[in-house]
Amino acid sequence: MKKVLVIDDDRDICLLLNRFLSRRGYEVIEMYTGKKAIAWMDNNQPNLVMCDYRLGDMDAMEMLTSIKNKYPEVPVIIITGYSDMRTAVKVMKMGAYDYITKPLLPDEIIHTIQQAIEHSENNHTKPSAKTKTATSEKAEPETVGLTYSGKYIFGDSESFKKILKQVALVAPTSYSVIIYGETGSGKESIAAEIHKRSKRSSKPFIAIDCGALSKELAASELFGHEKGSFTGAMNQKVGCFELANGGTIFLDEVANLPYDVQVSLLRVVQERKMRRVGGTRDIELDVRILIASNELLWNATRSGKFREDLYHRFNEFSIEIQPLRERRDDIMLFAAHFLQTTNEELGKQVKGFEPDVEEIFRKYVWYGNLRELKNVIKRATLLTEGDFIEAKTLPFEISNYSKLQFGDQPVPVGLNGSSPAVAETKTSGNSKINLSESSLKEASIDAEYEMILQALKESNYNKSKAAQLLKIDRKTLYNKMTLYEEMKNH
Repeated sequence: MKKVLVIDDDRDICLLLNRFLSRRGYEVIEMYTGKKAIAWMDNNQPNLVMCDYRLGDMDAMEMLTSIKNKYPEVPVIIITGYSDMRTAVKVMKMGAYDYITKPLLPDEIIHTIQQAIEHSENNHTKPSAKTKTATSEKAEPETVGLTYSGKYIFGDSESFKKILKQVALVAPTSYSVIIYGETGSGKESIAAEIHKRSKRSSKPFIAIDCGALSKELAASELFGHEKGSFTGAMNQKVGCFELANGGTIFLDEVANLPYDVQVSLLRVVQERKMRRVGGTRDIELDVRILIASNELLWNATRSGKFREDLYHRFNEFSIEIQPLRERRDDIMLFAAHFLQTTNEELGKQVKGFEPDVEEIFRKYVWYGNLRELKNVIKRATLLTEGDFIEAKTLPFEISNYSKLQFGDQPVPVGLNGSSPAVAETKTSGNSKINLSESSLKEASIDAEYEMILQALKESNYNKSKAAQLLKIDRKTLYNKMTLYEEMKNH
């Protein structure tokens, strides 16, 4: 039985990993401080170490040094949050096998552990950051149908087969690629697959959500800064482009970058050089740039939001990912995959979906695409007590979607967040209330129910926005939805 030493001062994380890995045949030893872990290793040798980057008594660099001094052949996996990723890359250069980010994904954990132990036993070449599934030619899928790639899974529909053919075509080149797709449609997974199949697969893959970067700090995040270059710059910082040097950087929602940062980015693309904020010397770069957007960048250039010269530099190749509602053949395939991973995460044995649930899934629009589907599956699996997921475990707006009968296309919200349709409902005169069978109270409940459904539709099922449209708070909306769900089931 393989021994895995887990070092984390968060006891819940240790317990979670212990239960999860024990079920898969690993012997797990929990340690909550670095000193105790080092003391234990004086007389014991694990097959693998999983260590949180931030421990109460020391950091991962100190732990890594101590472990490698004792057992240089033991692979070490660093557990880190997003904000620690740059440091995690440095730790890997010091000898860590790989790192995984929180929240911990079961498939990613198992896949990384298996590769790390196999690598240690067979003395294979060490993989680099974010290339967990690209360590050898054998790992590359031979087909373009359903493929599984670490934490990513790809569809089997004809449209997705076409996308994977495009990936296979462009990956070996040095082209920049624009990936178009709605939020949650899997743009990062396609970027990661391009990197995995490229000649840079042994180098870092760094993914950045440009929409999450503040205007003030975007340049620092991407290009780094020198100590004292601005208020709060207490130390020198290495940016994402330097971290990705030799590998691939993925800029998601690139049109959200401030205009001055776009100017600096143009220099990177043209000259393959950059300067840190406040720096005086050029840094040579060899980075492949992949970008993504949920809007056509050509339209963004017409409106002045995105530099036209930068667009033409990036537009060497483009891939468009269709939304999930346009590739319905993939819905249950992804649902089955998410059910499997959630079962592993929760330690449950839910076998599948009731037929009416499958019908609901196929008819629903999936505004949030794969991200929404995954979250729905996680919620339903948690609530399921039997062998199959039932409609009653689905969110209110999904289980009731067929009652709306609005077709497949989202209905836009009115200007300034107004909702003309909700206002219309109040005076439409289309009430279906039977006065001979309904009391005034029941009629009021029916009217509320219809207005809530309409508000959810108008807000693309964003509950916070729906609550704003209805001029109630989110908690009240949840309570009313729960009440209607109970009335429906009784």
